[in-house]
Amino acid sequence: MTNPFDLGGKVAIVTGANTGIGQGIAVALAGAGADIALVGRSSADETAEKVRAAGRRAVLIAADLSTIGPVQQVVDETLGQLGRLDILVNNAGIIRRADAVDFTEEDWDAVVDTNLKSAFFLCQAAGRHMIASHEQTEDRGKIINIASMLSFQGGIRVSSYTASKSGLAGLTKLLANEWAGKGVNVNAIAPGYIATSNTAALQADEARNRQILERIPAARWGQPSDLGGAAVFLASAASDYVQGHVLAVDGGWLAR
Repeated sequence: MTNPFDLGGKVAIVTGANTGIGQGIAVALAGAGADIALVGRSSADETAEKVRAAGRRAVLIAADLSTIGPVQQVVDETLGQLGRLDILVNNAGIIRRADAVDFTEEDWDAVVDTNLKSAFFLCQAAGRHMIASHEQTEDRGKIINIASMLSFQGGIRVSSYTASKSGLAGLTKLLANEWAGKGVNVNAIAPGYIATSNTAALQADEARNRQILERIPAARWGQPSDLGGAAVFLASAASDYVQGHVLAVDGGWLAR
């Protein structure tokens, strides 16, 4: 193998691909040679333009992943439009903030249903296809879940987000245990503090922003593009012996 990071001929699903982390990962995978199915509630036209500028195919799949209703449709449309499915990036996610004593059932369910339940059932639908494909061709499937620093830490005022991201790290390990021998690698990326719409409130809070930057050894917020290399690695043959790992891309936050 001349370049184990080459994704030429591969097809990836990236959820929540309209902006931020999802966009950064989609563009990186396209740069390594993959065609991309861009999945989400909001328009991902900008991301599609960037993927096509890299010389790869991009298809837009509208899906509201607050329920599992669209899950099989996402897989079926990807196969129908792009002809195969090799990589799944579970990035779609939401966050709700409130003190634990005030946290509502509505905010709990909204976050857990999107971040954990839909992510699992997308893994299931993609995994079924990848396992069957491996039995026929020996190609390996790659699933990358987007975890969080709160897969390791507790955080504050984000009860359902912490629960969902801790659960996603656990599911990553469980699925790796079940599927490693069946041709599917399941791993996760845990982004540190990345400048996206989900962290806009933290960036705007002068005191909290200062506290965050003081703890990050790299002394800056991450950018979505900082996650690209980790995503390409975990999506490629270079990671064929990496299973059930949660890779922190955090500027050194967890090392502090």
